[in-house]
Amino acid sequence: MSEGLNKVMLIGNLGQEPELRDTGGGQAVMNLRMAVSESWVDRDGERKERTEWVSIVMWGKRATALHPHLHKGEKIYVEGKLQTRKWQDKEGNDRYSTEVNATDLKFLGGKGQQQQGSRDQQGPKGGFGDDDIPF
Repeated sequence: MSEGLNKVMLIGNLGQEPELRDTGGGQAVMNLRMAVSESWVDRDGERKERTEWVSIVMWGKRATALHPHLHKGEKIYVEGKLQTRKWQDKEGNDRYSTEVNATDLKFLGGKGQQQQGSRDQQGPKGGFGDDDIPF
């Protein structure tokens, strides 16, 4: 029997342009900030909304291939696992960051699609299917 399950599935909008860089070892890594919102009506009948900001990291060839096609405001689906990193700030204090280590990302259309008309030639809803990515 499995000891646990670490799986995250999110739908939201990119909050900023993604950043792509290479690690010291030559591995590509892309960092994203994603806004995930939920809304509800409270007991007084008022509509409420809460937005969580989530840090996403994606590694390797898939990150390199997707990076040029991701833009602030776009609606995306991300699947992955939670991972907490420990690091030290400038004063040497231990800090912790929890992020989603993405294993899958899909375009869902939305704001970024209207901003870029050229997306219409790239398939349904301006996204890429699994057959469009070379790995």
